[in-house]
Amino acid sequence: MMERRCSTGLLVLCVCAAVFNYVSASPEVCTNSLLPGAKGDQGEAGEEGDPGKLGKTGPPGFPGVPGEKGLRGDVGHTGKMGPTGEKGHKGDTGLDGPSGLKGKPGTTCDCGRYRKVVGQLEDNTGKLRNAVKFLKNVILGLKETEERYYLLVKEPKRFREASMNCKLRGGTLAMPKTTSTNSLMADYVSRAGLTRVYIGVQAQSKDADGTSRYVYADSSPLERFAAWSQEEEVNSRLSPTTNSSCVELLSTGTWGHVECEAAMFFICEFPKSRRRG
Repeated sequence: MMERRCSTGLLVLCVCAAVFNYVSASPEVCTNSLLPGAKGDQGEAGEEGDPGKLGKTGPPGFPGVPGEKGLRGDVGHTGKMGPTGEKGHKGDTGLDGPSGLKGKPGTTCDCGRYRKVVGQLEDNTGKLRNAVKFLKNVILGLKETEERYYLLVKEPKRFREASMNCKLRGGTLAMPKTTSTNSLMADYVSRAGLTRVYIGVQAQSKDADGTSRYVYADSSPLERFAAWSQEEEVNSRLSPTTNSSCVELLSTGTWGHVECEAAMFFICEFPKSRRRG
């Protein structure tokens, strides 16, 4: 049986080989595929078609070469005024200008008459000045320096009352701060026939070592000038009692300690009004 199957398969194989040889050898086999022909001649150009749709924007190109400079435009509108600048340096002096025309001749001056009027005014001014000086020195009894007037008040008062009296008159108790002022006041006292008067000096407080600190009526300290006698100089450094802390000016020009409750004459001083320049 095995041999029968082998002979049958061999027979089928032979038949298939014979059929394949026949088909491949036949030139008139019919197939469904089309083969391309030879290239034909170029035809005529057709009509121009409709424009196509716009494409996407491409990337920017490189900058071109700068063009030629154009013509200058018209003048624009005037802008707003800017802030004021800083002051500049002073310039050089310019050249002298031409001389002006000659003026008309003046009239003749009657100088003699004007000199007479000026001389009369000077005489009147001198008489007025002497009258004012007589009024201050004789009638009012004032003494003066370049900066101040001094008035001797012949009304016996205690130190505090004398100080208040000078303030009511528009001044203060006299403060001899220089040798010349002290001498003037001492001569003032002597010519009035007096021996002593209150001045604007008083012990104010005690220092740490127990000594007293003397000041003027305007609270300024005695720094540059003091007219203590030798004995009073020692006493001025001691601690005075409450009632003996005031100061008097003697007709000799020296200072002394005095009780503040004593009733005495006194000198007031007044500043001179300064003219405005």
